[in-house]
Amino acid sequence: MERESALLWQPTESAIEVSQMSGFRRHVNTSGAQHLLDYRQLYQYSVTNIADFWSRLWDYCDVRASKKGSVALNNNQSMLKAEFFPEAQLNFAENLLVKGRDEDEAIVFINEDEKTIRLSYGELKGQVAALAHYLKTQGVVKGDHVAAYLPNTEKTIIAMLATTSLGAVWSSCSPDFGVPGVVDRLSQVKPKVLFATDGYLHKGKIFDMSEKNQAVLSALDSVQVSIMMPLLNNGANHAYTSVSLESIQQDYKDSDLFFEQLGFNDPLYILFSSGTTGTPKCIVHGVGGTLLQHLKEHRLHLDLKPRERFFYATTCGWMMWNWMVSALASGATLILYEGAPLYPKRRRFFDLIEAEKINILGVSAKYIDVLRKANISSEGYDLSSLRALLSTGSPLVPEAFDYVYDNIKQDICLSSISGGTDIISCFVLGSNVLGVYRGEIQCRGLGMAVESWDGKGNSQIGEKGELVCTKPFPSMPIGFLNDPTGERYRSAYFDRFENTWCHGDYLEINERGGVVIHGRSDTTLNPGGIRIGTAEIYRQVEIVEEVSEALVIGQQWQDDVRIVLFVTLLEGVELDNQLKQKIRTQIRQNTTPHHNPKVIIAVPEIPRTLSGKIVELAVKAVVEGKEIDNKEALLNPDALDFFANLKELQ
Repeated sequence: MERESALLWQPTESAIEVSQMSGFRRHVNTSGAQHLLDYRQLYQYSVTNIADFWSRLWDYCDVRASKKGSVALNNNQSMLKAEFFPEAQLNFAENLLVKGRDEDEAIVFINEDEKTIRLSYGELKGQVAALAHYLKTQGVVKGDHVAAYLPNTEKTIIAMLATTSLGAVWSSCSPDFGVPGVVDRLSQVKPKVLFATDGYLHKGKIFDMSEKNQAVLSALDSVQVSIMMPLLNNGANHAYTSVSLESIQQDYKDSDLFFEQLGFNDPLYILFSSGTTGTPKCIVHGVGGTLLQHLKEHRLHLDLKPRERFFYATTCGWMMWNWMVSALASGATLILYEGAPLYPKRRRFFDLIEAEKINILGVSAKYIDVLRKANISSEGYDLSSLRALLSTGSPLVPEAFDYVYDNIKQDICLSSISGGTDIISCFVLGSNVLGVYRGEIQCRGLGMAVESWDGKGNSQIGEKGELVCTKPFPSMPIGFLNDPTGERYRSAYFDRFENTWCHGDYLEINERGGVVIHGRSDTTLNPGGIRIGTAEIYRQVEIVEEVSEALVIGQQWQDDVRIVLFVTLLEGVELDNQLKQKIRTQIRQNTTPHHNPKVIIAVPEIPRTLSGKIVELAVKAVVEGKEIDNKEALLNPDALDFFANLKELQ
């Protein structure tokens, strides 16, 4: 690193001693004949003794299972063939429902209009049991696919838990997704059941979902049962749905919980990740790997305790929703917020922290940056309950660290975290047993053999390189849906380096183990901390008849990433404001608001390789003022010259 980062926060020795991280370290020392003195030694043990580490974590976190088995890891030398806990039998939903006392609050849902719903663990169990019983009567069994087109409410969590209690597989899209984006995803999943909502609120505006729901259902011939989970109760016609959640809860209110036992590596979730070509990838994550990884991150790295109040700003269209919900497995209380985070005022979340006594808050780096640039302070608020602030989605700039400690709270553990949909967890994150240094992520996650590699596969310290993981971990995907040979899965992560996961991020690791993420090394875009692929943008732009070809990049801009769309136009067509609006409307209505380009520029020619592929990375490099070394691989290298020093991008 160019300079030593300033220490901004340091835990007390007594706080370190009573943390669950230290408790686990003592557990390993006692049961495993180790002599680990601190986090650094614990981390080294976790990536050196992989099977032993995950087995002892299972025991420490008291995973509920009908069988653990004697084997923690098979084929530990192969990333692709590794198999964790092959004999284990367990249920994901059971582990999320057994840790909280019936009388404790499990979920607090707050809508943008301040409507609030509170559920105890006992009430949550009852509603999950009723819905699960209904789903069972409809023929839902182990391995079936169930999908949701829902906002971030308590009903969505009930639906997920009921689904997974039966051993069925859950996937979800949020209501701000356009119909084509939802159909692209769910048509691959082929769900037997679809949950939908009547509408949602955003920035004070009501969005009715009737037409979108109908369009999605019409496109999914696999759906046998559709269930309405109303949020607004606005009286809209929902005749296309077969049943409502309210009627199910009434008809099956005395049902008992049932938990289908599954293999550790049986499917749990299907998440979606877009690339540069084709429809979004359907990434399948397993029951045990998801649970064990989330328990590690919540219990050890967050030090999350029973009855602590945990709030993460997310939608159920992104991986952080899945990650957040797993906090129930620690007996925590989830605070759910559905709406715009800065509406009706920028201090909205400060209100929530104070009113709900939130202990852990999770937001995007973009959100913190908006507050910083607006010079928003927490003055006048009681934030005494808040002990940890999490940031994800994009790198948190050093100035944002300064802002948090100067303007929000001094005594707080600021943990920037990074991982993603691909692993449904984190590669690098925080811990309240470590200090917070300006501009740095505190540490690599336990059990995650993360290194920075140069282009030749050499590990390095203090230099920017590819983020790789050299040893297997339990939350690696089971695979991709509709990828019977595993070729798409292999090419996504293992083509760059043999037997090594290559994530597509640049990172730097310093001597004390701190980490800086430098953004994407591939063509995935990351505006506002939301990771998206370019394929869905291309698909919509191609529909616009005036556009001949297109190329999309993410440009670093004001501590964030903005989407820049370059287009070639048909002869005689001019890129005026009307055409720009037409392009943006086409993208926004059929994908999500996050896909919309901030800048659209007409170009004379799109650079391509000799094989005809567009070269997003080369254009991005030219825009950023970097030299291109391999122009000989391009069909039309002179086309790159146009992209240098564009005034629209200055």
